[in-house]
Amino acid sequence: MKEYCLGLYEKSMPADITWEERFAAARRAGFDFIEISVDESGERLSRLAWDSERRKEFLKRMADSGGCIKSMCLSAHRKYPIGSGIPETEREGMRIMEEAILFARDLGIRIIQLAGYDVYYGETSSVGTKERFLENLYKSAMLAAKNEVILALETMENNFMNTIEKAMYYVREVGSPYLQVYPDMGNVSNGTENVTQDVRAGKGHIVAAHLKETVPGVFRDMRFGEGAVDFDTVVRCLKGQGVRSFTAEFWWDGKPDWENTLAFSHDFLARYLER
Repeated sequence: MKEYCLGLYEKSMPADITWEERFAAARRAGFDFIEISVDESGERLSRLAWDSERRKEFLKRMADSGGCIKSMCLSAHRKYPIGSGIPETEREGMRIMEEAILFARDLGIRIIQLAGYDVYYGETSSVGTKERFLENLYKSAMLAAKNEVILALETMENNFMNTIEKAMYYVREVGSPYLQVYPDMGNVSNGTENVTQDVRAGKGHIVAAHLKETVPGVFRDMRFGEGAVDFDTVVRCLKGQGVRSFTAEFWWDGKPDWENTLAFSHDFLARYLER
């Protein structure tokens, strides 16, 4: 039995295929689960409004296809940040948070990865936005605790939360077992010169990790092996601290040979995870 699970980010596959096709493709490439995306687009955000019958139907389709969704990447808060100085934007962000937690509860999703932004579009981070972010993060953690769903902060590409150490400030302030860290190790590699030290800063609080390729100044759309991320060090440090769940994060580039890219990405990362 493998000592780790390696998942696949939903956006690594075409958006117009069925979930059965996604599960089958992930399985053929060797992945253990899919991480569902709830971003700011209308199509993906509307998933949170599925009624109970739609959710039951999806669970049946997933079971029948032998698929598995273990985590959710909740990036809709880029458009509706919970630290926003605009009241209606903040309220919408918290509504999305509540719906995402209930959606995860109903579908058996264990971890919701939260984008580590207090604000994003059109607003500037300030003392006030940071305070509102922390206050709403606390409320969110209490709701997550009630529903036994783990929220985990993602390290992002900006200075607000581009390292695990910065994410840990909010984990410590909230002080809930239902708020942890789910770092993007590509972003961390760009955010600090000492990845090992930064991983150690999250010891005991890293529930999973995104494995993504980057170079300084470039944060996405790179093929594994063509960037600057030291996957040997990254994986060794994370596994040494008990992390066993990983997700390969990359995006479909529009080319028809996307299944070959899935297989290549799985095999590339598995070499490090199996050492």
